[in-house]
Amino acid sequence: MEAYLDAFLNAISGTFNWTIKSIMFNVPWYLNYFWGLIFISLIVWFLEIVFPWRKEQGVFRKDFWLDGFYMFFNFFLFAIAISGIYKMLNVLFTDLGITANSLALINISQWPMWGQLLLFFVILDFVQWFTHILLHKYAFLWNFHKVHHSVKEMGFAAHLRYHWMENIFYKPLKTFGVMILGGFEPEQAYIVHFAAIAIGHFNHSNIKITWGPLKYLFNNPVMHLYHHAYELPEGTYGVNFGISLSVWDYIFKTNYIPEDSGDVKLGYPGDENLPKDFFGQLVHGFKPKKKK
Repeated sequence: MEAYLDAFLNAISGTFNWTIKSIMFNVPWYLNYFWGLIFISLIVWFLEIVFPWRKEQGVFRKDFWLDGFYMFFNFFLFAIAISGIYKMLNVLFTDLGITANSLALINISQWPMWGQLLLFFVILDFVQWFTHILLHKYAFLWNFHKVHHSVKEMGFAAHLRYHWMENIFYKPLKTFGVMILGGFEPEQAYIVHFAAIAIGHFNHSNIKITWGPLKYLFNNPVMHLYHHAYELPEGTYGVNFGISLSVWDYIFKTNYIPEDSGDVKLGYPGDENLPKDFFGQLVHGFKPKKKK
């Protein structure tokens, strides 16, 4: 038990110290997710202001500051709080004899760096696409994912407005994706993580970009807007589930882009019942529904 407690405390203190060092510019710039997130956000926000798709939408759109807080809460504050639990699980798996190579299907450690990064990016994106579908398909999971879909005006910061429970769902499956690669994460994986943040910001932004023929490969703001549409095609529980890549939706026929005016009502039926404040949304999904 002492080993588990030590792992828990060391992970929390280590993550906290790394975050403080990042804020103080005491980590390598390419690993500084704190200022990297701010830098990417400012660039995409600037493009939203200069090239707005929905021109009637304000610079400080609805829930702008709430979404801004969510970015730092989910990316840093919650990451610190949960790091101890993940470290304890690592110790548990080691004690049970479960190693990173247990599920290995391929070893990419000897591949050229560009190949490692490309496969790492593709596999993690597919895992997240699949997890995203589960969040929509099953009522228990959808109850948490509603927080993300409560956005009524789309903007870059909506990218990281999501319930903290989504971290709990995504993390194990992303870890599974890494284990498929023999537990190997490329030395320059920060390139993939920063790219994913930038693409996610663009996909939620008030900018009209489709990437031309590359729309069949990369997700884009027009495609993702319909993922957040209030009215979905009949008989579906969602469309356009792609995170960074759109190719999965085209392969598995979950793509849907009827037009590209940007004049789309966002949300979901019943979204007026979701708490509007951060703390109300923080505990949303755990309260039993009241019987009528």
